[in-house]
Amino acid sequence: MASTLSVSSLNEQIKTLLETSFEFVSVEGELSRVTKHGSGHIYFTLKDSDSAIKCVMFKGNAARLKFSLEEGAHIILHGALSLYKPRGEYQINAFSAEPYGAGALAVAFEQLKQKLEAKGYFDPTRKKSFPKFPQTIILVTSATGAALQDMQRVATHRWPLVKLIVLDVLVQGSSAAGQIADALRYADTLNADAVIVGRGGGSIEDLWAFNEEIVADAIFAMNTPVMSAVGHEIDWVISDYVSDMRAPTPSAAMQMLLPDQNELFQNIDEIRFSAYGMIAQRLERKREQLTSMQEAFKRHGVEHRLEVQRELVKELRERLDRQMAQRLEQSRREIAPLIERLNQSIESTLRQKQFMITQLNEGFNANHPKNKNKSGFAQIAREGKVIDLDALSVGDRFDAMNDKRVVRAEVLEIETLES
Repeated sequence: MASTLSVSSLNEQIKTLLETSFEFVSVEGELSRVTKHGSGHIYFTLKDSDSAIKCVMFKGNAARLKFSLEEGAHIILHGALSLYKPRGEYQINAFSAEPYGAGALAVAFEQLKQKLEAKGYFDPTRKKSFPKFPQTIILVTSATGAALQDMQRVATHRWPLVKLIVLDVLVQGSSAAGQIADALRYADTLNADAVIVGRGGGSIEDLWAFNEEIVADAIFAMNTPVMSAVGHEIDWVISDYVSDMRAPTPSAAMQMLLPDQNELFQNIDEIRFSAYGMIAQRLERKREQLTSMQEAFKRHGVEHRLEVQRELVKELRERLDRQMAQRLEQSRREIAPLIERLNQSIESTLRQKQFMITQLNEGFNANHPKNKNKSGFAQIAREGKVIDLDALSVGDRFDAMNDKRVVRAEVLEIETLES
């Protein structure tokens, strides 16, 4: 007969089995019931259409997240299974998370890697060697980034005689790859001993400029030895494979390229470098926290909202300008035939009036006494109006006139002449 176990003993065995069998899992799902505790821990449920599992991300891991866990977000979670023995409930102890879709970038990375490998970009026989005592090194990186400061600091301590030329470029974003490629081509014309291209750590999206084919082409075409120093030691990008040498970090690139200025003080230098490394790591963590807070402020701050409204107003203004221009153009097209019709009407009316004036003028001239001055003839008028002789009766007073004289008379007798 099997031995009887207590509930605690059974849960302990299940806990041991789960935690040893599932030391690391990556799970895709949708976030639900996200609770951010005041202690810094985050409690949530990861679900799909059929199932759900409880999860917890403790403060230390939560502080390293590059994004905020929000209700309904689709993510990929990395962690280990654990069992909360008092209640017999198992959950995922989350170490890290990333937005769903990073897998697509990984596929693109592998496709480009295979393409360039087939073209011979990774061939070890084409790798160039670096001089033991470089005099000039060109740094293709951001002039405001921590990576540049790290490299300059290391160079100062290891080999102060080296000359560093900084070519300032964007190291993330849509324009970064083009700037990096242009800077590499320019660096190849400066007759330097080596070129370091790189930046500090970040997400796969932050480092993606160094996975672009245009950067790989520029590195492959260079005659100057190139070292790729992108991100942290665990980060691998396409430029690492194409370059002549890969450094795990920007500061490590300087260590690999430059000799130690004084081998006799190697131990002191190692202690100093260790101290600087600890400070740099702490500063880097604080810098990342500050950057995260600044980004959160930008996303939710008044300036961002104002900028959104400015863009909206700009878009509305441009749309209004376009509509007004269209209306004006349409009105011009509609007015043109009206103007032509009006001009035609005016010309027609003017011709008619001119014709009438001409007729009236001719009539006036024809009836003017001056033009009717014939010997023995006079014009008959009554009360200022020209009348025919047949309009007079006996006793009517009338005026007989020519162009020189008016005679006032009275009808005494009327005699009809036979025709």
